[in-house]
Amino acid sequence: MTQRAIADAFATMANAMAQDSANRTAERMAQENRRGGDNELRLERFMKNGPPIFDGGYDPEGAQKWLEGVERIFKVMRCQDEHKVTLGSYV
Repeated sequence: MTQRAIADAFATMANAMAQDSANRTAERMAQENRRGGDNELRLERFMKNGPPIFDGGYDPEGAQKWLEGVERIFKVMRCQDEHKVTLGSYV
């Protein structure tokens, strides 16, 4: 194999690796954008279920009822633990 053929082979391989890296970066960015969209859809679904709103203050019974109402929605939505905190703190 000549030096030129070797250089061309390395250039082709470098271009393929660069393209693969660009494709992976683009896919990662698309996944991040979808996740943001997923979060918005999850919040929309949660709010459509009419979650109770906790007004704060000292009300142990009210807090318990709020928690039970929110957990009921989480169960129906099959919500993952990591999303429960975000959604629960929203209301």
